[in-house]
Amino acid sequence: MDNVTFRMDTVLSDVHLLLPNARHLMARLNAASQPVFVSKFKILWDVEEKEPACTVPCPGGGEDDASAPRLCEGGEEDARAPRLCEGGKEDASPSRLCEGGEEDARAPRLCEGAEEDASPSRLSHTPLDDDGDLDVARRRPGDASSGWRRERVCPLILTQASGDAEDGCGEEDDGNEEDAPRQDIIRIEHTMATPLEDVGKQIWRGAFLLADFILSRPAEFAGATVLELGAGTGFTSVVMATQAKTVYCTDVGQDLLNMCQRNITINQHLTEAKASEVRVRQLDWMGNDFCTDAEEPFAWTEEEVAHLHDETSLIIAADVCYDDKLTDALFRTLYRITSNLRKPSTLYLSIEKRLNFTLRHMEVTCEAYDHFRHCLQELGDMEDGRMQYRVERVLGPVPQFFQYERVEQLVRGPFPVSV
Repeated sequence: MDNVTFRMDTVLSDVHLLLPNARHLMARLNAASQPVFVSKFKILWDVEEKEPACTVPCPGGGEDDASAPRLCEGGEEDARAPRLCEGGKEDASPSRLCEGGEEDARAPRLCEGAEEDASPSRLSHTPLDDDGDLDVARRRPGDASSGWRRERVCPLILTQASGDAEDGCGEEDDGNEEDAPRQDIIRIEHTMATPLEDVGKQIWRGAFLLADFILSRPAEFAGATVLELGAGTGFTSVVMATQAKTVYCTDVGQDLLNMCQRNITINQHLTEAKASEVRVRQLDWMGNDFCTDAEEPFAWTEEEVAHLHDETSLIIAADVCYDDKLTDALFRTLYRITSNLRKPSTLYLSIEKRLNFTLRHMEVTCEAYDHFRHCLQELGDMEDGRMQYRVERVLGPVPQFFQYERVEQLVRGPFPVSV
């Protein structure tokens, strides 16, 4: 299932491209017949106690420190890894151990001043073709003479969604021990390689940066009422719910909201300890008001709208600016909501500056990001006698609680907007 077929309108998140998950089981098909995958993301709660990994070359030309022990999983020293003595020769004193503690006689051992025997006589048995390349005998399809047979690999679909709002949310896990809820694991269902209009069904690096920021400031978000705009899969809302009291997780599209609700449900063990609540609701930026029609799925109640306006003090959004029309609608929605909030509020925006080569400019540009910055500046300069906004950039390092690549175009935020 890792072989993705791309069309001209296909978009794939770098999170899924560069960090393939250990589990590539397609869990189901959604209502749009798109394959849905399950990924697990570990929260590194002890990140502040660990020293950051070295990202610069080590002294002496960047070569590996041969004096340091080589560690296997579990922290034990790897006795099979070569150790170098002064002068760059391999230290033959440590024995090479196999599993079970026996010495591995097959591993080459070099004494001081000696080199491994690589004479032609040792290599004469190696079959080579006319060009000197290694000649490997190919097994004919269906040839079982050697007793070895390749198993067929087929995708496995466990369930198929029916498209109902509660579809999939009540399904139980298969009971495997590896799937048992853990306080340091977030499980997210998502799609891969979607059209542009379905990018919210994937996970993006901006969500990880915003999640890191949330976990790095627990006192700021503790007990708060928070609104997330463009929540997508609900990953950031799940993280926020580990700190805040109430989180309104909003987006648009029934299939996307179904997926988001399911992710909130399968991660509720993380929020139960905090007695927090995540409410998945529809919020269309192109509309002019909250949807309160009781017959619509994920609609708001009048009480929820009143609670949002009375108690919300924080608004968050991650990687939601990739289309100029949507960006304009986002800032209109921000103004409409914040103008009705009773409490002073702060908005945290996390966005990745994406570079694209365009034929119109014949150079690398970042038009979506530039338009976002233009709208952000207009918001900060607004003086209508009713609202006042202050825009600034978060300063200082943000600890990394999740494993992902922090590219240069990402670490320039988040942007807090005080209202």
